[in-house]
Amino acid sequence: MQTKYSIVKQAIKSQILDGTFQPHQKISSESELMKQFGVSRHTVRLAIGDLVNQGWLYREQGAGTFCADRSKDDVASLIRQKNIAIITTYISDYIFPSIIRGAESYLSEQGYQVSLFSTNNDHNNERKFLEKILTQHFDGVIIEPTRSAITNPNINYYLNLERQNIPYLMINAFYDELEPFHIVMDDEKGGTIQTEHLIELGHKNILGFFKNDDIQGTKRLKGYLKAHRKHQIEILPNNIITYNTEEKNTKPAEMLRKMLQEPKEHRPTAIVCYNDELAIKLLDAIREAQLKVPEDISIVGFDDSFMAEVTEVKLTTVSHPQSEMGRLAAKVILDMIKQIKSPNKDQQNMAKDLIRFDPELVIRNSTATIK
Repeated sequence: MQTKYSIVKQAIKSQILDGTFQPHQKISSESELMKQFGVSRHTVRLAIGDLVNQGWLYREQGAGTFCADRSKDDVASLIRQKNIAIITTYISDYIFPSIIRGAESYLSEQGYQVSLFSTNNDHNNERKFLEKILTQHFDGVIIEPTRSAITNPNINYYLNLERQNIPYLMINAFYDELEPFHIVMDDEKGGTIQTEHLIELGHKNILGFFKNDDIQGTKRLKGYLKAHRKHQIEILPNNIITYNTEEKNTKPAEMLRKMLQEPKEHRPTAIVCYNDELAIKLLDAIREAQLKVPEDISIVGFDDSFMAEVTEVKLTTVSHPQSEMGRLAAKVILDMIKQIKSPNKDQQNMAKDLIRFDPELVIRNSTATIK
């Protein structure tokens, strides 16, 4: 349990790191902080005194307490070991190890140390890691955004990275309001080719499962809809099932079980999945219903992960560059660092603010022509 003193101290640090207090700007008075946190003057003074000693704040007699300019703290700190931060939603499972290995191997070749952080797709964790990056003087940051389809509460931290000239780029997704350099899949096209493949096999009653708090899911849903419209196939609203991070292990399978109980003439004949991980979970629900893939129902994944070939049903899926994306992200972030460190040299700005990989369908045996 945090002490009142540490809560006040951390809150002031967070306001400095998110840019609420700029260098040489006066912070809230002791009385205001006492009222805000419901603590004694002694607690406030203890927290402020610690931050003054650590170089976050400075006092001026008779004027108050001000935010220090930490960019001028220690010139020697600029001559340090080269360090890149990589923030991903997950580290140890699914396609993320391949992406990280691609980036890490290239950065190591170039003499950089890599620090890895996993948000578990949680904005609070993302904020903590951004605070750590802002205090530890990283050269650059590669970021996979957390819940990229919804408004991000940590935007000010990214703006503070920009103010401190710490370059960052985003992979797999991006926060649209920031317009960062980003390296992504063409997820809309991926959703389109998933669905078109099934339509070309004669399927019309096609379920679509899409994660709705990551922008990849919203783009893939758009591709699903586009394919139906292109082929003039009626879009059944009940066939579109969305879920968020907390629901991913329960809702999709529960919904599929209900729909597989429908009479055969109304039962879906094919499924488009947000990713391979979901497809594997849905295979269990299909087995429970005593149906076979692809004889009774076809299913398409996304990402061409290792999971696509670990079960007895080898998944038709959409390829993801994985290691190649990580390696490319590493090359781009080092180019961005060079541009910032050599502003007087004749260097062209990055020609584009994005790199988009083209998806390709990998056909295996989880899909077949409808009977």
